Amino acid sequence: MDRALVGFRIRSERKARGLTQAELANRLEISPSYLNLIEANKRQIGGALLRRIAVLLGVETDTLTGRAERRVIAGLREVALEPLLRHIDLPPDGARDLVGQHPAWAHALLTLYRAWRDQTAIANALSDRLNEDPVLGNAIHQMMSHVTAIRSSLEILDDEPDLDDVSRRRFHESISVESQRLSETVPLLAGLFDQSGTVFQASTPAEEVDDFMLQHDAWFPSLEQAGDEIRRNVVQYGGTGEASLTDYLRAKHATTVARLNSEVPRPSDGRHLMRYDPEAGQITFSANALRSARRFQLARQIARVEADAAIETQIADPLLTSETARDRARNALASYVASVVIFPYDAFLRAVIDCRYDIEILRRRYEASYEQICHRLITLRNPARSGVPFAFLRSDPAGSITKRFPLPGLPLLRGGQFCPLWAIFNSYQTPNRTVRMLAEFPNKARYLMIAQAVTKQPASFHEAPFLQSVMLICDARQADKTVYADGLDLSSGQAAAPVGLSCRLCPRSDCRFRNEDQIADSGMKSR
Repeated sequence: MDRALVGFRIRSERKARGLTQAELANRLEISPSYLNLIEANKRQIGGALLRRIAVLLGVETDTLTGRAERRVIAGLREVALEPLLRHIDLPPDGARDLVGQHPAWAHALLTLYRAWRDQTAIANALSDRLNEDPVLGNAIHQMMSHVTAIRSSLEILDDEPDLDDVSRRRFHESISVESQRLSETVPLLAGLFDQSGTVFQASTPAEEVDDFMLQHDAWFPSLEQAGDEIRRNVVQYGGTGEASLTDYLRAKHATTVARLNSEVPRPSDGRHLMRYDPEAGQITFSANALRSARRFQLARQIARVEADAAIETQIADPLLTSETARDRARNALASYVASVVIFPYDAFLRAVIDCRYDIEILRRRYEASYEQICHRLITLRNPARSGVPFAFLRSDPAGSITKRFPLPGLPLLRGGQFCPLWAIFNSYQTPNRTVRMLAEFPNKARYLMIAQAVTKQPASFHEAPFLQSVMLICDARQADKTVYADGLDLSSGQAAAPVGLSCRLCPRSDCRFRNEDQIADSGMKSR
């Protein structure tokens, strides 16, 4: 919870209802001076008092804690990563204060920044194409040659009024020919730029889906219900294993499942492991598709059909502004429903608590992959019976973050380089073994990091194995609920691995592994 944000929100909601501090304090049965300290962000607030304030103001607790505003704060802190701003002295609490006091301005600034970043990426891509694409370069050269020839002929006609008819006719013919050639070149050039526009799209759709998932806290009650209904139907065919899902698809949706004895050439789904032919009503898996992957993809295919109405209702959200974003959200929510089918909420939560979040035990019990278990863990967000809140991060060996789900108080950058000391990067040194780390940020906040580098799919003779690392992060105060805290001293006085968010946002001046200078405060700085 962001203390400064809570204070601003309480004051804003109180004033919107025409209440004085004395009136609200009287209803809360606290002193006006204490309420003033809360609104001035000089006293921390939580628990019962925060809930009472929310009830009296007629708002949800989340409105006061500012979950949406925290995402804007995290976005604004990324603005500080831009090299263009390295010489501007940005105040440490500037992003938080701007969001708290002027949320509309904060949204406007972030919107402009993202638009600028996207357009810059497109411009850079087009610049690279101008320099490297021989077809485009030749088209531009031809166009300039035709324009030059036309202009030269026109200049001669203007400057030489005494030209004989034969010469004048020859220059007119030259202009006509060059104009015709120019008219043929321009559409070609325009077509190349149109093609560029479709290739170099902004990353906004992915970010919109991130915001959409965060807005819902990765918890969709209607999809839980849809997944439970599918599960009840599927178990009548013997359970939720691969064989039962296959039988269900054949009986209910006239869809057959086949496996090849070699790799599927250029399949269209399932991360190059699966191909679905709707006309033939057939799902085909590559020979090297793992059982856990086949099972999940089958459940996902059922979810796409039977939970379609529930998914479409969810994606009718103003956060998803394009069909590309909505399509990405559809896929994400189909995976969500598939997880419900395979890992039903109550039974899975009981199993999780029984084994203290031991992912290896859960993998064997549910015959699932490491990443599938981690995905389900971050969706255990039912307010009535929730699991440990986890952040989620996935990276490839190059350090690019391919999936992210943050925690309140722990922003995860959309772009840029993360701190290389995090467990998610250390895990590549010992593939298929879990790495744990008790990490401490510059503001003394502590988190338990749990990561494993896993093989995305088995290699065939023609294909090398591909590793990616998956990491869960939880507040150290919740870590003792997990098996991964065993043997660790979680007390605040004990040593923890000093880390940051990113070198350019980290104030640790004595870090031996720093590779870039700090350019702004990240909000994780000691106070």
